Amino acid sequence: MPDTAHLDLIVDSASLKAEGGRTFRRLNPVTGDVATIAAAASVGDAKAAADAAAAAFPAWSSMGPNARRAVLLKVADELTAMAPDFIKAMQEETGATQAWAGFNCMLAANMMREAASLTTLVAGETIPSDKPGCVALAIRQPAGVVLGIAPWNAPVILGVRAIATPLACGNTVVLKAAEACPRVHWLIAEAFNRAGAPKGIISLVTNATEDAADIVGALIDHPAVRRINFTGSTHVGRIIAVRAAQQLKPCLLELGGKAPMLVLEAADLDEAVKAAAFGAFMNQGQICMSTERIIVVDAVADAFVTKFAAKAATMPAGGEGKTPLGTVVDQKSADKVRELMADAVSKGATLVAGGDGDGVLIPASVLDGVTPAMRIYGEESFGPVVSIVRARDTEDAIRIANDTEYGLTASVFTTNIAEAFSVAARIQSGMCHINGATVHDEAQMPFGGVKASGYGRFGGRAGINEFTDLRWITIETKPGHFPI
Repeated sequence: MPDTAHLDLIVDSASLKAEGGRTFRRLNPVTGDVATIAAAASVGDAKAAADAAAAAFPAWSSMGPNARRAVLLKVADELTAMAPDFIKAMQEETGATQAWAGFNCMLAANMMREAASLTTLVAGETIPSDKPGCVALAIRQPAGVVLGIAPWNAPVILGVRAIATPLACGNTVVLKAAEACPRVHWLIAEAFNRAGAPKGIISLVTNATEDAADIVGALIDHPAVRRINFTGSTHVGRIIAVRAAQQLKPCLLELGGKAPMLVLEAADLDEAVKAAAFGAFMNQGQICMSTERIIVVDAVADAFVTKFAAKAATMPAGGEGKTPLGTVVDQKSADKVRELMADAVSKGATLVAGGDGDGVLIPASVLDGVTPAMRIYGEESFGPVVSIVRARDTEDAIRIANDTEYGLTASVFTTNIAEAFSVAARIQSGMCHINGATVHDEAQMPFGGVKASGYGRFGGRAGINEFTDLRWITIETKPGHFPI
């Protein structure tokens, strides 16, 4: 492996310098030192990456499912073996804790193995035809080149998720790396080379921030690219959806969230506190599923807040990767979190745990008494602060949970399971967990949201539908009879 501080593009399974030798730097958010110097692709470089994936498509798509499975299983083994490299890169590029980086490696390898298991499930069906002697088939075929655009917050998990099922279905892929973690995403492509994967089935594009719009636009417009999947902000997701719609290309979008956790009167408060702390503060709240709002009914609100504030007080932030919380990804993000907290306090909320911290280090922070008048009530904080919104009763809690443009995930805590299931059915979200945290991901589950949290589903058989074309094919077994 080359010096990890100087990374080229990977196109057609080979290293490629960006046009003109252009590079960009990613700085360590804690020290300010250079973490990575990566190739800054041009539009021409991006098109070359898509061309290489298109050239590799015929052979990969025609390969037998068990042969594709074997390749993906070898890649999964390489992802596991490369865990120390991934952990180091995540810590240096994003300020992640060791625990979060290690979890990324574990789940990403599992996602690749789960995708490998899908290769023989890309199946169709026979459909009864009204026409005598006509055999009608519905078959699924790979779509072509898939563009995967992955974010920085769970970079191994989401980088692998962007490409694993598309590859299992017989597509080839271009992975557009996040500007904040080019080395992490480069390592994913490197795992394919180490595993001896067929030439060209994955290309990696890294780019400077100022070039992102042009690079993504060129890749969406490329005629060989037939599917786009993007995980990131709702703002950028809307831009990508519009661009893809102009090309009549389907998208899978997993976007922002404002996940509610409902704590009802019959909740086990100790269990709710544990789940809320994990959901709100894992990876400093920088997860699309992070618990942003804890909606507590008045009957148990005081008791819950006391217990939860005490738990949050035991969760400091540090820059060495070994504390419960690590760093916020950059100063701009940290400043936004502080602005949201200050706005809430100025309008009557009470800061019952945490506070401003220092630089990119912000401790686990809890705001009680949050109301719709405060920015944090509706804006995604994507940081280590959680709002407590008090509700009159269960019905009011459901209303508050749905009072958001987002709808990714949710959680309901109560020992009355019949009540919990009824409540879960009425929450407008793609996923809901009863007596569990809002942060929950498994490779085989249908993962995705509704409303401004996007559309489409990653994971399991649902992912097969996203990355294949369903075709109707007929075979005539008797002489034809036509009216003219």
